[in-house]
Amino acid sequence: MSFPKYPEYKDSGVEWLGDVPAHWQVKRMRFVATLNPSKSEIRHLPDTREVSFIPMEAVGEEGSLDLSQARPLGSVIDGYTYFSEGDVTFAKITPCFENGKGAIMRNLRDGIGFGTTELTVARPETSQVTGDYLYRVISSRPFRELGESHMYGAGGQKRVPDDFLRNFGLAWPPISEQALIAPFLDHETARIDALVEEQQRLIELLKEKRQAVISHAVTKGLAPGVPMKDSGVEWLGEVPAHWEIKQLKHVVNPATSITYGIVQAGPDYEGGVPYIKTSDMSGDELSLHGYSKTSPDVDRSYKRSKVSRGDVVVAIRATIGKCLKVPEGLGGANLTQGTAKVSPGEKVLSDFLLFSMRSNPTQSYFGEMAKGATFKEITLDSLRRTPIALPPVAEQEAIVTRVANLIPNIDRLLVDAKKAVLLLQERRSALISAAVTGKIDVRNWQGTAYDAYSEGEMLMAAEEHATYS
Repeated sequence: MSFPKYPEYKDSGVEWLGDVPAHWQVKRMRFVATLNPSKSEIRHLPDTREVSFIPMEAVGEEGSLDLSQARPLGSVIDGYTYFSEGDVTFAKITPCFENGKGAIMRNLRDGIGFGTTELTVARPETSQVTGDYLYRVISSRPFRELGESHMYGAGGQKRVPDDFLRNFGLAWPPISEQALIAPFLDHETARIDALVEEQQRLIELLKEKRQAVISHAVTKGLAPGVPMKDSGVEWLGEVPAHWEIKQLKHVVNPATSITYGIVQAGPDYEGGVPYIKTSDMSGDELSLHGYSKTSPDVDRSYKRSKVSRGDVVVAIRATIGKCLKVPEGLGGANLTQGTAKVSPGEKVLSDFLLFSMRSNPTQSYFGEMAKGATFKEITLDSLRRTPIALPPVAEQEAIVTRVANLIPNIDRLLVDAKKAVLLLQERRSALISAAVTGKIDVRNWQGTAYDAYSEGEMLMAAEEHATYS
């Protein structure tokens, strides 16, 4: 399938936009919308009037809003951003802006709302633009990428300036045409969103399957008819009768201890010793590069927490229970106090220990042992007392081999599903951009006119027409 183009185009005079439909009018945003409307229009209202209150976390990345909060007008009028029914808003601070946080303000209490000062408000001039169309413009890829290039500030405090919005130039179709483009995009993006949701459900199912394969292998073994016994651990249940139940501290290398790392690593030391933080453990493997480094003097004071190949590193803060094996090439690195190391002893294989610590029962144990109101962590004592179901080493080898053969197949499916989500999200963005920049003509769209075509054809068409430079 191919979306049609407009029969006639003209030069927009806007470098990034290029040619636009001949009957569209090129205007800056300030001529089609009012930026950050004045609070003076509601100051006559009583301070006790209940109005909607929308913090940043209540604004979704696909136009959703959480309207569960309300506050008296007098408590918000001087400290928060004002908007009213039908206004279009977007988050101006990084990373919320890049992630697409924004929405049309609808169903506000008494038509009035206040929210975080990190929201920018654009009120549509009804003779120039509809709210639905304006929202599609500010959520389009060109607007987001150009806005990102105009950000000022540093680090996590970068913001899109108001002048960018005022001076953003675009070709605007007639109101009657906007009224066709907006529902077209609603319809087609909803189809893409449904596909994304399916893929995300598949991802969750695959993750559950992956965990189930690991958990069953390291707690029940591979032989279905083997005699079982009560492990004595409620959340572990029955295990093969010939397996032992050991606390983690009794299966580690006796020459080492289960310990956390450096308390104060100091400033990054060029040429120093790398140390592993919980933030370095976000993936499925520990990288060989990219670590902060501490001085040799600090490192020497923490010899006990230096890691060797095959050690298991455990997050004991933040992402509690995340376990990764130390690869060849990272031996000699150190840890921070948010991570701990477990060095396998003679009775346990490194990979079997890793799988055991990743299993659902052990992760449940970590969750139960986590303490703290706002900052969760597990103590070294709790980690050392972690129960492990331990088969003979030869059986461990068989279990590790079996799991190692099954997991890559699941992982490949996970990679494919994640790629599909990224592709669908990219095509969604491309379709919106193509429509609001006039690269495709949807004036003859009838609501279900494209339903006869496959999702793949529709998405390929979006990509074909969604280029701008």
